Amino acid sequence: MSEKKTNKPGHMAGLLVQLKKIFGLNIATIAFGVLLIYMVFTAVLLITSTHIESYQVTTGPLSRNETYTGLSIREESVFKAESSGYVNYYAREGSKINAGGAVYGLSSGKTSETSAALSSEDLAKIRSSMLSFSKSFSGSKFNNTYSFKNQLEGSILQYEGISTDGNASSQVVSIGGQNVCKAQEDGIILYSMDGYENKTVDTLTAEDFDQTSYHETDLKTDAQIQTGDNIYTNITSELWSLIIPLSDKQAAKLQGRTTIRVKFLKDGMTQSGDFSIVKIDEAKYGKIDFSRGLIRYASERFLDIELVTNTVTGLKIPLSANTYRDFYVISSEYSTTDANGVIGFNKVSKDSDGNTVKTFIKAGIYGKLVTGYDSSGKKEICDYYVDKSAFKEGDALVKNNSNQRFIVSETISLEGVYCINQGYPVFRLVEILDQNEEYAIISSSTSYGLSRYDRIARDSSQVKE
Repeated sequence: MSEKKTNKPGHMAGLLVQLKKIFGLNIATIAFGVLLIYMVFTAVLLITSTHIESYQVTTGPLSRNETYTGLSIREESVFKAESSGYVNYYAREGSKINAGGAVYGLSSGKTSETSAALSSEDLAKIRSSMLSFSKSFSGSKFNNTYSFKNQLEGSILQYEGISTDGNASSQVVSIGGQNVCKAQEDGIILYSMDGYENKTVDTLTAEDFDQTSYHETDLKTDAQIQTGDNIYTNITSELWSLIIPLSDKQAAKLQGRTTIRVKFLKDGMTQSGDFSIVKIDEAKYGKIDFSRGLIRYASERFLDIELVTNTVTGLKIPLSANTYRDFYVISSEYSTTDANGVIGFNKVSKDSDGNTVKTFIKAGIYGKLVTGYDSSGKKEICDYYVDKSAFKEGDALVKNNSNQRFIVSETISLEGVYCINQGYPVFRLVEILDQNEEYAIISSSTSYGLSRYDRIARDSSQVKE
């Protein structure tokens, strides 16, 4: 029995040594254990807590403007060849031409050479035209080089041949073995036709808007043409119209408008036009009249456009982020600042001995409304919207350096959102300018409001301050 008693302490000591070897009980192990417990606790909190989804405030319109495909109607005429022969084109397609300018020439052969001695003034104009083309040249549009060559030849004829010819008043002039045809009116030259040249708004039908059956004929050719063949189109007025099909809903939305701004999706350019709603085959169509800009789209019969109707812009937020909160309304006349420039209010109360005590209260100000100016006309007088937790109803505030008092009582309910830039919610006022079923456009100039790229709680109901 005595042997067992003497061996027991040694046995226990050996056990402790073994445990120490296994667990390595030291400061590092204890610190690791505490950290592990903290991480597990944090993970449990993250899993079980409500996650607040954030939304980054952006700028832009409330919704995208609707897009349409418009049919272009303009004053234009197709001209026919005065005689037969091979064509030399002298006017650049899609460019303006003055009445009397050379459009094309007809000769018995495929080439026709003329010699001309130009004045120094005319040569300067040619050089200027070439320099302008060179600066705007793009390799991706190399075909424009041929059109410019035609235009240059026409300009040379204009300067030397047509302008000095004894039959300058005639529409066809013989120069260098070819008959040169001149434009009868100022206009925009096209070497194509599509059958819409004589269309007006009154003669349009619903079938005219079917692009699948639309066909354009290219009038340019290297072959010999005959007298009376169609050879070019001249658009003779800058006044033009776009006709767009409208649904009943779209027509109701646009009803009453007299002008509208249009964005052309081809090049992103915008311009305003006179707007009206017309009926074609008992269906409603929008008619947009323009007085400029036709030269950019002269070669297009159908144009994709966007009607710029959503003009209200600002900060865009989801409606689910909006909430209301009550504030005390306190005049800025009762505000003061501490040594650090922090705005607050002097609260007066009685101590246990019945003495009047003045205490500076730093109050959270969440907004303001300017109500006037002081006697100097420079300093604003406003109503501050103050956090209700700073005061109780009936608290008395005193003006700085005055005995005039203000009793806290008036409250106001204001709309706002919770900003979570710093990881905790801060109420910010919003001023809604426009809204739909999902989003609202708010002012970006609201005092104590939001700024672009702020992060807010998407669902205000999930926030607990």
